[in-house]
Amino acid sequence: MPTAIPYARLSNFYFWYYGLQGIFHPFWPIFLSSRHFTAGEIGQLLAIQMATRILSPNLWGWVADHTGRRTTTVRVGAALGVAFFSGIFVADGFWATALVMAGYSFFWNAVMPQFEALTLDHLHRQPQRYSIIRVWGSVGFIVTVMGGGYWLDGAVEDFRFLGLGFLTMIWLASLWVPAAPRQPARPRGGDLWRVLSQGRVAAFLLVSCLLQVAHGIYYGFYSLQLEAAGYAPATIGLFWALSVVAEVVLFMAMRGLLTRWNLRQILLVSLGMTVLRWLLIGHFSGWLAVLLLAQCLHALSFGACHAVSVEYLRRFFPRGLLGQGQALYSAASFGAGGALGALLGGLLWREAGALAFDVAALATLAALLVAFFYLKEDGAAEP
Repeated sequence: MPTAIPYARLSNFYFWYYGLQGIFHPFWPIFLSSRHFTAGEIGQLLAIQMATRILSPNLWGWVADHTGRRTTTVRVGAALGVAFFSGIFVADGFWATALVMAGYSFFWNAVMPQFEALTLDHLHRQPQRYSIIRVWGSVGFIVTVMGGGYWLDGAVEDFRFLGLGFLTMIWLASLWVPAAPRQPARPRGGDLWRVLSQGRVAAFLLVSCLLQVAHGIYYGFYSLQLEAAGYAPATIGLFWALSVVAEVVLFMAMRGLLTRWNLRQILLVSLGMTVLRWLLIGHFSGWLAVLLLAQCLHALSFGACHAVSVEYLRRFFPRGLLGQGQALYSAASFGAGGALGALLGGLLWREAGALAFDVAALATLAALLVAFFYLKEDGAAEP
């Protein structure tokens, strides 16, 4: 008899996890700027945070897949993330701040790849329901990015309290999520290498990396770009919220899109619109109507691309390797790609904000070309 999907418990975790993103993405750079770090230093600090995703998810993914204790992995990572982030209250200067960011993100970045795999384990034969669970993460982001913008307007130091509070809620939410009702499949090392040796898998990981190079620039310097254009933190929060409202609409429509279009078609259209988005942000940040349009395109640049990526991973990696597959995806995209994007943004934005977003557009165009020429299959059915 099939076990009921713990919809509320899974959704609750996504709400708090991406609610924290609603605090971090828009306001980390502003918080660091308020502490008088330069654009280059901000880029380096954000790159450290993202670079931990290269090692951390793979290490924890290996542990989760080989022990079968994926839920425990999530809980331990969340708890240690809380412990290390608390150091932000005493950190003073670049290296102390870098140590705090490296420490907490090493554990926090291990959480989501394993939780994604845990969610797919619970969904089992109903992967199409992923979007209606993941959408609650977008709701959490909207709530916090709007509320945080008003809260932190004139009180940027409160960022530390909000960050610690949300990390604590992520840990508590992880305690409420049950383990998936299945016996773990213990994969052999050669199985993983056979999957990775497929050209379509390598192309998918390269596309993911290039797309996150662009997003690394966006996450690090979009808020600073708007602040330089004269927008207040509360207004900046509204721009971020609009992008995720568009993402929510996309997630709600994703099931219908997948019945009409295949994964490759959705990905190619989304990447093309993402190129346009970065050009609009880089060259028309003073034009309100253009900024509104650009933020609506987040539905494609993140929402559609992420939903498609999760489904590609499900099709490419056998269930016993899914945790490691999620970890490799996170390492290649949010880790290596995001870190490189943050570093590039730090080097380019202070000299010319438009140039930084031009580089984001070029990275996305490269991803589009790789997907067009080398990602020609939608993947096999789940083994």
